[in-house]
Amino acid sequence: MAFDYDRDLGFWELPKPNKGKEREWHVIARASSRVVPFGYEIHPENDKLLVPIIDQLEALELAKRHLKQYSFRDVSRWLSKQTGRYISHMGLKKRVEIERRRKKTAAIKRKLAKRLEETLQEIKKLEEQNIGAYSLSGDEDT
Repeated sequence: MAFDYDRDLGFWELPKPNKGKEREWHVIARASSRVVPFGYEIHPENDKLLVPIIDQLEALELAKRHLKQYSFRDVSRWLSKQTGRYISHMGLKKRVEIERRRKKTAAIKRKLAKRLEETLQEIKKLEEQNIGAYSLSGDEDT
């Protein structure tokens, strides 16, 4: 059964995006898959790079916010209609889950790096105080 993406979506038509802070999108390296991710196209001069399609990426960011109220199916239909590029509900779900996982991993690693830095400062402070420690004469660099 084919779905008609041109039909009026009626009462749940999603609002237009806010014109707030501008995001800066970057060219990214292309993975070894054949599928080009939603919001990107192959670079015209180098097929190993992907160029961002700003309208699609901005619409995707808005769609992520709408997932709090609407289902993946509804949002993927809206996104496909707004951008003119098809994305399935499972493709949208996969993309959102991968981004959430990456953000969570980055936050955990930032927190661990901060704790490591604090621990290194405490160690340095203790070493400078030489409390309960000894040093060998003539051995200043250890």
